[in-house]
Amino acid sequence: MAKAKGDVVSRFYEIKGDKVVRKRKFCPRCGEGVFLAEHKDRRTCGKCGYTEFKK
Repeated sequence: MAKAKGDVVSRFYEIKGDKVVRKRKFCPRCGEGVFLAEHKDRRTCGKCGYTEFKK
């Protein structure tokens, strides 16, 4: 069986005071709802393959 991933929502959002803040960027190609994965040197979309490199 697959391992439980825990609270997925807390990986993408953070509560600051009375506001909810996104931790990751959305994919510019796929639009809102598809987050970019954070790697050491880049951000990547798992759906379309879009990649942006960090400086």
